[in-house]
Amino acid sequence: MAELKVYKLHFNSCLHISNSRSDYSISQKTIASDTMYAAITSCLAKLGEQIPDNGDLGFTISSLFPYYQKSKEDTIYFFPKPMAAKLPALDVKNNKKIKKIRYVDAGYFSLVSAGTDLETSPNLVKDIQSEYLCSDTIDKDFISTQVVQRIRLQDRTMHSDAEPYYVDRVSFKDYSGLYFIVEGDTTLLDKAMPLLAEEGIGTDRNVGNGYFECKTDKITISLPNEGADYCVCLSVYFPESEQQLKDMMTDENIAYDIQRRGGWITTYPYQRLRKNFIYGFSEGSVFKRKTNGIETIGRIVDLRPQWNEEQLHHIWRCGRSLILPINI
Repeated sequence: MAELKVYKLHFNSCLHISNSRSDYSISQKTIASDTMYAAITSCLAKLGEQIPDNGDLGFTISSLFPYYQKSKEDTIYFFPKPMAAKLPALDVKNNKKIKKIRYVDAGYFSLVSAGTDLETSPNLVKDIQSEYLCSDTIDKDFISTQVVQRIRLQDRTMHSDAEPYYVDRVSFKDYSGLYFIVEGDTTLLDKAMPLLAEEGIGTDRNVGNGYFECKTDKITISLPNEGADYCVCLSVYFPESEQQLKDMMTDENIAYDIQRRGGWITTYPYQRLRKNFIYGFSEGSVFKRKTNGIETIGRIVDLRPQWNEEQLHHIWRCGRSLILPINI
């Protein structure tokens, strides 16, 4: 059994998380670990805390995943479905349901990580609730989206024609929200979170988006007792070296997705500058690696672009990932 420390974010307002194309009409429903880490680093800088030269704040976090909470108790935490998880082949109708699964609750995650054949689970089909595999009954629409129209004024004189655009806003029902797992010294994290809760996360914070309340909790989860030959990433992962990546990809059972990480600088007066970009592995990616319990792999990179002003600070992007053992 493993005990994981988590931070729960319950949003008091709507949320918009931009995708890689910065399309306002589509919002991500979760937040990547490197995005959250950058927001925490920014808050620490505003508080006057010294940021280490290598960008390492002393802890590693997972990406933010959904949790369902109908009342003030009984939280159901969801984990990303491991990409290499072998789910049973059923009839055509139910296979479509299985393919939609993106998140599994802690109980099913333990079964998957142990390599258990889910075909023996008598309630498997009943427990598929939209993109969630959960042994408890949930409101499958506890995360909802709504597209609203906004107006962009061309200049401050308002003489130019107004331009309409659309924003996709995410909201959470009842006490539900997003959570992340943390490993390491949380001293700096605890200093940053109150300010981040007040400033909000995501885009359109100036109109009230992204504000939240934060609480800590613990998850007890069963993992393979004697370790495993594979691992599943819970964060965005940047390999430490080419050799490390080669060693982790020498197997036909691995499965992964790659995403481009970068974006615009948000610090005044550099908002017109783009960060350098890097490609990383997504949460849920499965690699060949002997793992025993929760571990940390990966590296932190500096995405500061070429610029002729010495004032431009480092643009740290954290690609250190929490990994858990999994049997295939």
